[in-house]
Amino acid sequence: MSFLFGNRSSKTFKPKKNIPEGSHQYELLKHAEATLGSGNLRMAVMLPEGEDLNEWVAVNTVDFFNQINMLYGTITDFCTEESCSVMSAGPKYEYHWADGTNIKKPIKCSAPKYIDYLMTWVQDQLDDETLFPSKIGVPFKRNFMSVAKTILKRLFRVYAHIYHQHFDSVMQLQEEAHLNTSFKHFIFFVQEFNLIDRKELVPLQELIEKLTTKDR
Repeated sequence: MSFLFGNRSSKTFKPKKNIPEGSHQYELLKHAEATLGSGNLRMAVMLPEGEDLNEWVAVNTVDFFNQINMLYGTITDFCTEESCSVMSAGPKYEYHWADGTNIKKPIKCSAPKYIDYLMTWVQDQLDDETLFPSKIGVPFKRNFMSVAKTILKRLFRVYAHIYHQHFDSVMQLQEEAHLNTSFKHFIFFVQEFNLIDRKELVPLQELIEKLTTKDR
């Protein structure tokens, strides 16, 4: 099932992944939102006392997926087969798609196609109740953290593409503050729990240093 539907300019995306209201994960999400409201992102990403790390990572991964889903939605008109014939983050970094199941050997494709593959794959993982259980008491699989790390590593690539190839469009739309806050939150979260290898973050290293040094 494709992540992007119909007319690109209509920005009709795959539905937002909702966390069931009244569930413990919903309470965790509300806690995260309340702490974010304080403006202290370093504090906001910390594991709340007495909470399960897997559950905290799961809730935040869903939230980042929804944020990136929305941010990319604002620039889809500018990210086309013609303008972005390869999935890149500047001239030095190019990403080829493979999911290990349907596409085993990495393929070179346009950025919109790559992001379509990527977001569809992430949605499938989030919808898998054995990987992301929404019911209380259902344990997380032993490989949950490695799946979450792969999801976050791939979501980072969408941020990297937007910053390198579409930041002018983001500024025209006056979305840069929204993008910067979302990315800063994402980086603080993955740094707090060592969820993405440093070498994967190199395409945005300068920006990461700039956004994070103020808060040390």
